[in-house]
Amino acid sequence: MDLGLKDQVALVTAASRGLGAAAATALAREGARVAICARNQQVLNDTGYRIAQETGGQVLTVQADVSNPDDIQNLVATTVDHFGRLDILITNAGGPPPGNMADVSLRDWDQAIQLTLLSAVRLCYAAVPVMKRQKSGSILAITSISVKQPLDNLLLSNALRLGVIGLVKSLSNELAPDGIRVNALCPGWTRTERVDQLLRARAEKSGLSVEQEAAKITAAIPMKRMADPEEFGRVAAFLVSPAASYITGVSLLVDGGMYRGSM
Repeated sequence: MDLGLKDQVALVTAASRGLGAAAATALAREGARVAICARNQQVLNDTGYRIAQETGGQVLTVQADVSNPDDIQNLVATTVDHFGRLDILITNAGGPPPGNMADVSLRDWDQAIQLTLLSAVRLCYAAVPVMKRQKSGSILAITSISVKQPLDNLLLSNALRLGVIGLVKSLSNELAPDGIRVNALCPGWTRTERVDQLLRARAEKSGLSVEQEAAKITAAIPMKRMADPEEFGRVAAFLVSPAASYITGVSLLVDGGMYRGSM
């Protein structure tokens, strides 16, 4: 299937590794011109080079911390200046630190709000006016299966990612008349560096090995494995593409069947 992404401009945040990099790679493979950001310039440049080499696509790298409002404004402006437009925004951020209530402080909450919730809000404030002028656009928020069922030892993520879903659903209604679609992807366990960090945190608490903790997780997944980031990337590329032109306001699980609810 041709997703209709050739020459569209996509901005993917926190895309030097993990789910963001997977989404950016999938978009570039489909012919989109891609801007990516991260805090570490060297890792970002390496990822940008790899994506360009693998896909033959145009990749712009912009160093940015999405918890910094000025960085967000510069990121969107630089993308639009470079490519002349902005068709797709994928909001993504590194997850807040793991922990239960006894483990996290009010300062941790403040920092997590900036990173997990307000980064998505600010990115939308920066990108939506551009998309309104174009009378088209697609916004995708990367969240987590935790918006459907909380995950152990992830209090900050469990609480704040629900706020992102509220933003997505509200904006999908508000922006539909402007030709702008807004959706969310809710990945389950995907073997990224972030998941390796969470597994190490669980192992430290339980006294088990990282692989034993991983085995406990995969036992609860009907497909009996974690996802590969590329599997997630392909779904992201479809959902932001013209091929999904009548889909908005959706929070789509990519979890191998882990969530057992009916809604």
